[in-house]
Amino acid sequence: MRASDVDGFLEFAAGRSGHLFRSACLLTSGDTHLAEDLVQETLGRMYVAWRRVSSIGNPAGYAQTVLVRAFLTHRRRRSSHERPTDELPEPHAADCDDMALRLALLGALGQLSAKDRAVVVLRYWEDRSIEETAEAMRVSSGAVRTRSVRALGRLRDLLGGSLAEYAAH
Repeated sequence: MRASDVDGFLEFAAGRSGHLFRSACLLTSGDTHLAEDLVQETLGRMYVAWRRVSSIGNPAGYAQTVLVRAFLTHRRRRSSHERPTDELPEPHAADCDDMALRLALLGALGQLSAKDRAVVVLRYWEDRSIEETAEAMRVSSGAVRTRSVRALGRLRDLLGGSLAEYAAH
């Protein structure tokens, strides 16, 4: 790879790592260690294909697609369901007023299937269209619509009236 390509990739990686990490945290329901691994895997794949990706015109969108596919691949592995603990670590920031809401949402996201969680994150966190979500997940637009309705209904059931209580704080 040429020096200019390496510089371009390093600039891209520095600028997008935080955003990729936040998306990965949502996909993994707050598992920061797995989120870091997914971001590293995504950036590694992006580095290998950087010359081709940089000519596409939207490397950020491509990186999000790679991240979601890496997450779904990880979830298909048998060992991906093993967890050493069921408690979240202590928060690092003392100024998180909405920590209870975040924990409730992360807990509810964690109870969704991997594909339903991916749809919710792509559609409502990443604000992607149905077609973009379908392309990233390699499914039809109808499947994305169905999963969206199912996932949102499941989140409503899981959160019930408790979401209003968290939002009132």
